[in-house]
Amino acid sequence: MKKLFYSLILLSAISFSSCSSKKSNPVVDGPTKTGTTLDLIKDSVYLYEKEEYLWYASVPNYATVNPRAVTDPSDANALQKLVDKMSQYAINPATNKPYEYYSPDPGEAKYSFIDDGTVSGELNGVNGDYGFRPEYNDVNDLRISYVYPGSPADQKGIKRGYQITSINGSTSISYDGSSVGGSGNNLNFVNDAIFNSNTVSMTLLKPDNTTLTVTNLAVANYNVNPVLTYKTFDQGNGHIVGYVVFNTFTSDANADGPLNTAFDYFTAQGVTDLVVDLRYNGGGYVSTAEYIDNLIVPAAKTGTVMYNTYYNDKLQADNHPLLSTIYNIPAGTFKPENNVVNFAKKGALNVNRVFFIITGSTASASELTINNLRPVMDVQFIGSTSYGKPVGFFALNINKYQYYTPEFYTLNSANQGGYYGGFTPNTTGYPGVQDYDDPTKDFGDPTEGLLAHALNFVKTGTYAVRGPVIQSIGRQSTFSIQAQNAASLRFTKDKFNGMIGSKKLPLKTKR
Repeated sequence: MKKLFYSLILLSAISFSSCSSKKSNPVVDGPTKTGTTLDLIKDSVYLYEKEEYLWYASVPNYATVNPRAVTDPSDANALQKLVDKMSQYAINPATNKPYEYYSPDPGEAKYSFIDDGTVSGELNGVNGDYGFRPEYNDVNDLRISYVYPGSPADQKGIKRGYQITSINGSTSISYDGSSVGGSGNNLNFVNDAIFNSNTVSMTLLKPDNTTLTVTNLAVANYNVNPVLTYKTFDQGNGHIVGYVVFNTFTSDANADGPLNTAFDYFTAQGVTDLVVDLRYNGGGYVSTAEYIDNLIVPAAKTGTVMYNTYYNDKLQADNHPLLSTIYNIPAGTFKPENNVVNFAKKGALNVNRVFFIITGSTASASELTINNLRPVMDVQFIGSTSYGKPVGFFALNINKYQYYTPEFYTLNSANQGGYYGGFTPNTTGYPGVQDYDDPTKDFGDPTEGLLAHALNFVKTGTYAVRGPVIQSIGRQSTFSIQAQNAASLRFTKDKFNGMIGSKKLPLKTKR
């Protein structure tokens, strides 16, 4: 499933996340009314797909899909296999591949997934994991890409940039995925040890060449601060650069406070240019994306269009009998004219240019945030091609599961959208510079490759970095930028990518 480890998701313009599974488990008339609980859940998944899915018309009839024939020893895996199967029918004419084509694992859904409720917790600011993510800097160089403060990893002293030299006693952790034509055995071992376990032991090499040994690091719940760091840089000639790392679009209740603290600081420091680091941000709540856009946008754009949301023709025509069994849905709820969002400036930061640092792990609500600002100010792109998720969804509660599948797409005020291939820096429409991610340096280190580009551009007007040698500039690497992105995508295979909307519909009263 695409439930990114650090929460990458772009959620729909309608949020059903506040509804409990019990209250929102509809009685769905399936093709037959008999069968096991799992059979009936499969039927419900199919029927929801045929009503809510953005490309529902491409999904064949029930007999052709045959949902109950999709099996696996694990119920959750069986449901995900069904979702994967249905996701491959709708073909993007621009690529002749499915809209949900996922290059690291063709045949699996890029956007749609079944969840057990974990995503809802993560997006409300509570994670239950180790609190770090690994990344391959090179084939033989596995690094810590970030650590959440207060997480189990943070409490053990693990920091961004540390090199992982062994996991659970094994040093066979070099990258051997499809990007280098390998078997994937090492990659699967690393993935399982870090993302599919409750304890892990590691040996790490620090930048000062000392060793940190971590034994039996255990999964635990912790509260997430989505702002990992913020600071300013004086680049001379009146240019003050504000830099913020925003790592996940958690709910407004969790994210707005830390964002306000950072942006108030930027205002007090007289920031003239802004760098927003979204390199590992897979997305989250649309309302939070709107909030950060309103912190960034020039005040003069207040009242102008930020973006619009578009649903399938069934929903626009108020033809949604399944949703209507659960929610009170006013007529016209899904019509485009009722889903226009305008800018409303927040705070006093005054900038006309913003640099976004992106990678293949930048998805969904992150891409929405960037796309909304493109027509209204100077937006620069630094890094590598983003994930490519111009669609969003809301949670469909089915028994003990939640089903996420694309129900809408968005367009900015210039009708720009449809970026299924992601944003590629320094290509038409995406001015900036393409370069490697640099997990060898801490966030905010002015010699870190991607941040250095932005700082140099503000100072000299060019992306050619001068002065101290920057690790990523002209580096000799077994990886290409694209291969590094592909390796990162493999680790984020099960991380949440998406955007969840800001409207809420009331549950119908049960009698």
